Amino acid sequence: MSHPGAGRFAPSPTSDLHLGNLRTALLAWLWARAEQRPFLMRIEDLDQQRVAAAPAVAQQQLDDLRTLGLDWDGAVARQSERIPLYREAAAQLETYECFCTRREIAEASQAPNGGPGAPDWRPYPGTCAALSSTQRAERRLTRTPAIRVRASAADFTIHDVHAGAVTGQVDDFVLFRADGTPAYNLAVVVDDGLQGVTQVVRGDDLLDSAPRQAWLASVLGYPVPQYVHVSLALNGEGRRLAKRDGAVTLTDLVSAGQSPAAVLRLLCRSAGLPEADRAPEVLAALSPGQLDNPTVWTPWTVS
Repeated sequence: MSHPGAGRFAPSPTSDLHLGNLRTALLAWLWARAEQRPFLMRIEDLDQQRVAAAPAVAQQQLDDLRTLGLDWDGAVARQSERIPLYREAAAQLETYECFCTRREIAEASQAPNGGPGAPDWRPYPGTCAALSSTQRAERRLTRTPAIRVRASAADFTIHDVHAGAVTGQVDDFVLFRADGTPAYNLAVVVDDGLQGVTQVVRGDDLLDSAPRQAWLASVLGYPVPQYVHVSLALNGEGRRLAKRDGAVTLTDLVSAGQSPAAVLRLLCRSAGLPEADRAPEVLAALSPGQLDNPTVWTPWTVS
């Protein structure tokens, strides 16, 4: 049965995809294709300083996904080419200039409350929300402001396929950083809304950010997507897997003598899925409801 809207995978091109990233990409692709949705690829390259330091990474990421048998519909979107769209969307919102430093926010905020960026996330306390025009002009003389949305401490509830109902506080979060770069929470919502993405499969480290993103989508008039937050890959010490943990990228593993097919089978085993040499073969072997198996939601320790 087909479903309206697309699924997507949206990596940041700052380092090669490791096994955890590849696992999430595979699951996102399978969720979309199993429901006969289009599957889109988007490169989240707004951090131009880090992207410039690794100019070949984006192409390597796409090559790795193709090697495992993943495909996508249409051209690859790049956030760096979509900045006017983010400015157009932000113009529809009530916003204000914020001159606070991170340290000032941390000192003024409440104790961490488990929201976006948990466990250290603190909601913005509204320090600059009521500044007068004179006060703002004075602060502009010494600091370039970031731009925040005025959310007025809203709460918003999303439904995740695994976690169920998740309610989170929506603080006055940043839309544009002081250097003018669109913030992730703005860009990802605008991209998903304009690209017709209605299924978001991603790592569960982003679950706490979903209520504020869904709130923004609703304010901008976009449909709130179906969320599927899947478990992360962990190293032997129980921390989130990273490239520094050794041979954890496809290039590393192939160089060490493993075939791409063996890597794909490893990813399938980690998620309790049928094992095959190519992603389309995994899709063909899926039984109804198999993507809902508990292993998908259980952290995978890569040894």
